[in-house]
Amino acid sequence: MPRADYRGGVQEQKDGAVADEPAKKSLRDQAYEELRDRIIDLRLSPGQRLVERDLATELAISRIPLREALQMLEREGLVVIVPRQGAIVAPFTVTDVRDLFDVRESLEVLAARLAAERAEPADLTALRAQLTAARQATARGDQAAIAAANAGFHAVIVEVSGNPLLQSLLRPLESRVRWLFHLTKERDPGTQCDEHEALYAAIAAHDCDAAAEIAYRHVASGREPSLALSAQWSMPDIDPVSATRTRQRGSHREKTA
Repeated sequence: MPRADYRGGVQEQKDGAVADEPAKKSLRDQAYEELRDRIIDLRLSPGQRLVERDLATELAISRIPLREALQMLEREGLVVIVPRQGAIVAPFTVTDVRDLFDVRESLEVLAARLAAERAEPADLTALRAQLTAARQATARGDQAAIAAANAGFHAVIVEVSGNPLLQSLLRPLESRVRWLFHLTKERDPGTQCDEHEALYAAIAAHDCDAAAEIAYRHVASGREPSLALSAQWSMPDIDPVSATRTRQRGSHREKTA
């Protein structure tokens, strides 16, 4: 069976053959990816108003694909839409962070166990590439690249698990995990790299029990530091209805000027 390339490129076959490049992205998908990346790397901050008119002009698209993109982001938990008023970037509260860790501590542990059971040489190469990218980004102090590589490492493990149901449960969380890595970038990236190296070693050795144990300790070790950091930037009191009222229409320009 073919396995998708871990970085969203060509489709890689198990026998080494490579399928055709994917078709050109639709305007909806282009807008979705651009806005998702802006939210993840905090160019659009939690609670910020998203004004359709301004975004449509900036992205050079009509409002129809823009609205479809916003709906996709809402399904991923990155945007809150108020009917007939507008949208804001999700506030992402301390409770949201706690809920995310609850899910990760269960599902990512299972993904690591299955990855250790099923990993093939090409899978290990993909994991090693993410580790190398994280080490290089850490050496040069590139916080955005560190977050992307660390999130990518976890995403590859999910793909290597080879369990479509598990993948369908975890993929919608990928953006929120990447967002969390950016919001908690003060955590020691060197320690995270070391923990990922240990997890990689267990997967490469096909030691399922060790992979599950290391994955749990790795996710769990980030819970309290992440909760403490999230308390500094969370916006639990924001009211999406008030935040999307027409009189605040200019807020997007003000915040992004």
